[in-house]
Amino acid sequence: MTKIIIYTGLSLPFSEAKEILDSHDDIEVIYKRPIQRGDLNLALKENPDIIGIIDGVFHQNSAVGHKEILNVIKKGIEVYGASSMGALRASELDVLGMHGIGYVYNQYTSGEVDSDDDVAVMLDSETLEPLSEPLINMKYVFENATIQNIITEDEKDELLQIAKNTYYPKRNYAQTLNSSTLDDDKKDKLIDFIRQSVDIKKEDAKDLIKSIKLEVE
Repeated sequence: MTKIIIYTGLSLPFSEAKEILDSHDDIEVIYKRPIQRGDLNLALKENPDIIGIIDGVFHQNSAVGHKEILNVIKKGIEVYGASSMGALRASELDVLGMHGIGYVYNQYTSGEVDSDDDVAVMLDSETLEPLSEPLINMKYVFENATIQNIITEDEKDELLQIAKNTYYPKRNYAQTLNSSTLDDDKKDKLIDFIRQSVDIKKEDAKDLIKSIKLEVE
């Protein structure tokens, strides 16, 4: 029996994660809430073969530590990271055996982003529903909007600066656009583009689960 523990629920709801990979035959998959300091020590008692870290706490409680992850890796457990806390830790520990996946991970490894603020969101502690927009998603969307000539480079820089200067629990597209100098016509076009854009953190989370699925099936 291969046992897999995946920490998610915010970037990717449990129900959607289970549509990609769920327990069956010789595979047991356990989905847990965003990881925090001490969770991996508890996870070791469950004897997992693979651990996937997607979401984790940043400010509400102590974040999962590097030594905790390295301790798990040293025990022969494969550890994957993507999307949020997982991407951040994977960018710091990939040379020591942690597997990083996706756009957000690559943004950290390239140095394009370097702060946990880029992936931090306000969440409903009961439902895990995000109540703000992560800066990394906004960066992805605004850069693509620039490529599509919906906004200029200068307008993109202005929007990103507004978003960066906004405390993460209050960060969202409406607030950012309303604080910008974009005219109404350009705002309308950008809003339409935003609505059609993918949630890159969610896509990275899906890719992590798909990667684990390929390994075990």
